[in-house]
Amino acid sequence: MTDTATLERPTKAQAAEHFDVLIVGAGISGVGSAYHLQTQRPGTSYVILESQESFGGTWLTHKYPGIRSDSDLYTFGYRFKPWTSAPIASADEILKYMNEVIDENDIGRHIRYGHAIKSASWSTTDNLWTIEAVRKDTGETVRITAGFLWMCQGYYRHSEGYTPEWAGMSDFKGRIVHPQTWPEDLDLKGKRVVVIGSGATAATLIPAIAGDVAHVTMLQRSPTWFIPGRNANDLADTLRQLQVDENWIHEIVRRQILFNQDAFTKRAIEDTETVRQELLAGVSMFLPPDVVEKHFTPTYRPWRQRIAFVPDGDIFQGVASGKASVVTDEIDRFTEKGIRLKSGDELEADVIITATGFNLNVLGDIDFAIDGKPLDFHKTVTYRGMMFTGVPNMVWVFGYFRASWTLRADLIGDFVCRLLAHMEEKQAKRISVEIPPEDADMELSDWIDPENFNPGYLMRGMHLLPQRGSKRQWQHTQDYWAEKDEFPKIDLDGPEFVYA
Repeated sequence: MTDTATLERPTKAQAAEHFDVLIVGAGISGVGSAYHLQTQRPGTSYVILESQESFGGTWLTHKYPGIRSDSDLYTFGYRFKPWTSAPIASADEILKYMNEVIDENDIGRHIRYGHAIKSASWSTTDNLWTIEAVRKDTGETVRITAGFLWMCQGYYRHSEGYTPEWAGMSDFKGRIVHPQTWPEDLDLKGKRVVVIGSGATAATLIPAIAGDVAHVTMLQRSPTWFIPGRNANDLADTLRQLQVDENWIHEIVRRQILFNQDAFTKRAIEDTETVRQELLAGVSMFLPPDVVEKHFTPTYRPWRQRIAFVPDGDIFQGVASGKASVVTDEIDRFTEKGIRLKSGDELEADVIITATGFNLNVLGDIDFAIDGKPLDFHKTVTYRGMMFTGVPNMVWVFGYFRASWTLRADLIGDFVCRLLAHMEEKQAKRISVEIPPEDADMELSDWIDPENFNPGYLMRGMHLLPQRGSKRQWQHTQDYWAEKDEFPKIDLDGPEFVYA
């Protein structure tokens, strides 16, 4: 950092290493945040600590067959790096894209892999975060101080997925696998496979394995909404035929997609029945009416849970071909041969795959303390889903569910860089958000309204997340289309910001 830096440096009694900013995680958010920091705040010293052996986050963790994005890469990709391939991308393609960002911007030298953070302690006396991490290769405990903490670790626990406890699981003679911890030695060729779940993971996995297995059955408790379509963007293809510069193509297509997504989201709320019929019509292009009605007609309103894009309707094609099938029922118990359903039927299987979701990870499962007192995150109130009352010098990147995660990472990147510059101008070493007197009586409630969005991993972990207020700035609104205009206009001298 240059001599004009105001974020405090350590004394000799403190950690051997100090950085102005410590970024947690080298996934899509962490790499993007590093780019914004070094581009908008040149000279700021920073380090990225990543617990895994390489960059990528989600796209490194998940190694199951067919792993791909369920968001288009024109909006899931960074705004500063054009995407030039098909909109829905494989994990390998996304990792290649991220690797280019790291190499082109010399970010790699700032990343320390295999560093699992165990604790983060804030000292008001020193205006510093002290981080303790364990190096996975040596077992050594590493101690680092930082003036600002940028949490980019995502929202779920990478080490294990969520699998419910069903009766009789130990009786099953075959193999039970969660997609998040896919075994390298798993051979599905010629096997009878049951995939429990009906979300994006199941919709991706089933068509990828259908050609190799004896048969694959998707077992769902209730149907899920999907959007089938071509894995292509006509506007992008036309602009390329006209030899338009890729940077222009990226921006134009990105704006078109976001415009259409905004309209679709509003229609899902305001004209629900029409949207329902449109989505069902998409599935009906591949499957007969009785199958659509029984297995692909959800009871909940579109967008109460994330809607996955299904390129070329591949899962529906698998069902139509007979290589895959769908059973809508509830599990009574596991048996030696498979799963007995509450209807009394039994699904025989050699392998059961539990595509049943995530375990919510709040602040990276790190032990946080503020001035020696353990932090109860649920007792804080969020400021716009990124800062939290009583937690100084920290921002958390928690992206969008109804739009691409990375859109919010970019917005927060701009905000953090502007905030750091403002602290420098004010010669402030500490920034926190506090509810001002005029908002003191506002009603507090859970992090997100389950009437609007209610995936299982959030419902199971709501008690771990901060609270939200009844006023907009004290919420994670999930509204990119408003926040893209609101964030640049945030008054950093507003009454909610407290500097010292």
